[in-house]
Amino acid sequence: MALLDDSSTPHARLPVRPEHAGFAPYGAPQLDVPILLNVNENPYPPDDDVVRSVAADVADAVRGLNRYPDRDFLPLRSDLADFLARESGVRLVPEQLWAANGSNEIMLHVMQAFGGPGRAALSFAPTYSMYPEYARDTATRWLTIPRRDDFSLDVDAAVEAIETSAPAVVLIASPNNPTGTAMTLEGIARIAEAAARVTVRDPDGTAAGCGVVVVDEAYGEFRRTGTPSALELLGAHPNLAVSRTMSKAFALAGARVGYLAASVDLVDALRVVRLPYHLSGVTQAVARAALRHADVLLAQVDELRARRDETVAWLRRQTRAGVPLDVVESDANFVLFGRFDDRAEIWQGLLDRGVLIRVVGPDGYLRVSIGTAEEMTVFRSALVEVAGL
Repeated sequence: MALLDDSSTPHARLPVRPEHAGFAPYGAPQLDVPILLNVNENPYPPDDDVVRSVAADVADAVRGLNRYPDRDFLPLRSDLADFLARESGVRLVPEQLWAANGSNEIMLHVMQAFGGPGRAALSFAPTYSMYPEYARDTATRWLTIPRRDDFSLDVDAAVEAIETSAPAVVLIASPNNPTGTAMTLEGIARIAEAAARVTVRDPDGTAAGCGVVVVDEAYGEFRRTGTPSALELLGAHPNLAVSRTMSKAFALAGARVGYLAASVDLVDALRVVRLPYHLSGVTQAVARAALRHADVLLAQVDELRARRDETVAWLRRQTRAGVPLDVVESDANFVLFGRFDDRAEIWQGLLDRGVLIRVVGPDGYLRVSIGTAEEMTVFRSALVEVAGL
């Protein structure tokens, strides 16, 4: 059989939407190096008992793959509600939970349901680099205001921006990626109240409703003692949602399971835009099995928190040419540090020594994910050598 070689075939000019033209697909570097500390993964794989349990449940699911999966997956939503009650002390009904293929798809559902042409989404820079892509992909106008110099959120400025621009969606990462900065409940409540007061209008001027606020707690399980979850505010703010993921603390990045908690009305709006049977039977089986082993899968969270705090303290003791490193407080499983005039060179030097971290965030900063004790030892030694600490 001859293979089709289109190298000499004239290429048609495809009608790519103008807001997508010239963009490359999103993605952090995926390189084959010994120490991977660039995408905030949990360094500990599930143990053998969890593997056996997940495999058994997946095998049961496979026996029914000739049928479409449960498109409303209430058993999984009930399990998620039980987990959040244990983790955060907030009891929700299953209908207040939604799940999808990673929190990325959750956010896309939010933008599909509430964003769109003539509407705006607002966030606070620097923050997660995918947010503007969700807006772009749903033809939603993207707005940002800067964070303070310490990367905390200026709530007065946020309220003013909401009152001025009347965004349909406000996105707050807490803990924030890439800085690790967490919000106070008072600040989140003020922002939710401000969004509830504005009127979102469609291009023809029709009043569509108030603004929706989404608090992205992808790293919520890593928050320091005393840092609350925005889940505590859901009962008082029907326009508020809190998203989570099983990728980080649950060590299930490869399973692609994200979820959201909100009012029943808000969740029902997401159900309208989701694709039919979007969450496969296999994915549902993996997630439910993992939730049964939540205590085991989350066992390393305290260890990773402690190692994060040790990393912050160690980095703050380091100086370069007599100047201490600038290290941001973190409630996540990563640390943002700098400042380097030559951060690309520092990154490359670490990579040359088998350590992959991330060039992300404001100019001069780098972000390192928290790995095992052995991985962090290698990282520190390599950084001392490369940066001349």
